[in-house]
Amino acid sequence: MSSRKIIHIDADCFYAAIEMRDDPRLQGRAVAVGGAAERRGVIAACNYEARTWGVHSAMPTVRALKLCPDLVIIKPRMDAYKAASQLIHAILQDYTDYIEPLSLDEAFLDVSQCELCSGSATLIAKEIRSRVWQELRLVVSAGVAPNKFLAKIASDWRKPNGLFVITPDEVDDFVLALPVKKLHGVGQVTAKKLASMGINDCSQLREHKLIALTQAFGSFGERLWSLARGVDERPVEPHSRRQSVSVERTFDQDLPDLAACLAQLPDLLSELSKRQQRLDDSYRPDKPFVKVKFHDFTQTTVEQAGAALNLESYRLLLSAAYLRGNKAVRLLGVGVRLDDQQQRRAVQLELFTS
Repeated sequence: MSSRKIIHIDADCFYAAIEMRDDPRLQGRAVAVGGAAERRGVIAACNYEARTWGVHSAMPTVRALKLCPDLVIIKPRMDAYKAASQLIHAILQDYTDYIEPLSLDEAFLDVSQCELCSGSATLIAKEIRSRVWQELRLVVSAGVAPNKFLAKIASDWRKPNGLFVITPDEVDDFVLALPVKKLHGVGQVTAKKLASMGINDCSQLREHKLIALTQAFGSFGERLWSLARGVDERPVEPHSRRQSVSVERTFDQDLPDLAACLAQLPDLLSELSKRQQRLDDSYRPDKPFVKVKFHDFTQTTVEQAGAALNLESYRLLLSAAYLRGNKAVRLLGVGVRLDDQQQRRAVQLELFTS
C-alpha cells in the first residue's frame, strides 16, 4: 500500500463555477444549474452561496426556490462543461497516463511512477491545482493518499479549494476515527445496520471479526473489514468501461397509475434501442431493468437475469416496480446491464498466460 501514490482531483461546484467564470455578474450570488421549476426541473449543481440556504444537487428546483427565492437558475450547457473537463484532463495527462475519470469533474491519478516535482504526490497535486486555476480560472480540490478509498475522502476533507494529504504513516490513526458512513460503498441502509450493531466508526468496526462481518453483510463484509484498516487494493483504471445503458424521463405531470406508466414504455424503449446501437461490438446486452421514481421522490429499481429484452419483459418489470409504491410516478427509466466481452477476454488472457 505504501508504494502507491494516488491523487483524487475534484472540481468545486463545477457546473456553477463555469457559469460564474463566464458571467462575472453572477459573482457573490446564489447560483444553481438545473431545470426550470415550471417543468419540474431538478438542481444538477449549485455554488456554496446557494448551499448556505440548504440548496443541494438532486433537489427539485421548485423546492430550491422556496429555500432561496433569489437563487439564479441557469440551464445546463453541457458542451461548455465537457470542454472544460477536457482541458483539465489535458493538464492531468502531463503527469501520468494512469487516469481514471469518474465524471466530468473528478478523477483518480496514480502518480507512483511520476518523476516530476521530485516524485512528490503532494507537490504534483499542488501544481495541478495551481495550473487549473491559472489556465482555466477553475478551482479543484485534491486528496493524496496511498489508495483510492482514502484519496477520495481526503479530497473532500478541506473543500472548497482544499488539499489534504494522508501519508502511509498516518493511515491507521486517520482511519480509526473515521465514521463508517465515509467508507466506500456504505449507504444509508448499511450505515443503519452497522449502527444497530453499535458500529459508528472504524475503531468500533475493527472490534468485529471478519467472519462476523461476512455473516452480517455477505461478501461486502470482507470489504468493510479491509476498509476499516485502510486497505484498498483497487488499481486506478485508465480505461473504464460501461456497465449499463439506460434512458430516463421526468414527466411534467405525474403519471397517475400503472396504465399511464405502461403507455410510456414504447417511446422509452425506442430511445434505449438507439443508445444501444451506439455501443461498440464488445458489449453484449444482459439483464433488463426498470427504474421508477414516485411523486414523493422514493424510488425503486427492478431487474431480472435471463429475461428477454422485449416490450413484454419490460412491462412485467415495470408492473413489479410500480406495485412496490403503488402511487403517482414522476420519473421512469429503462435500461440494460451490459456484459463486457472485452473485459472478459482480458481476464481470460491473464488466466492463461504466465
